[in-house]
Amino acid sequence: MPIYIKVEGSEETIATLSKGVWDLPSQIKELESWIFENSSNLPSSNYIADVGFSIRENACGGGAILSPKAMSLMGKLGVKLYLSEYGE
Repeated sequence: MPIYIKVEGSEETIATLSKGVWDLPSQIKELESWIFENSSNLPSSNYIADVGFSIRENACGGGAILSPKAMSLMGKLGVKLYLSEYGE
């Protein structure tokens, strides 16, 4: 499931990341990279970053980490993070 980044209340997709990737740690890493690369080009607004993921088989700890720097940039931009869990 890809990550969709949109302006809240709009159908316009600003970016689509991680096409075909269901692993949350990989998706969060790509989202963080995208935020770092694009934050200076985005005006503050009300954005949604919707991350669709599946639970890793035999998962028992560890996982995705979103850095304080990325969270700070997302807060300044007005990005809400949706974590959408999908079953098999």
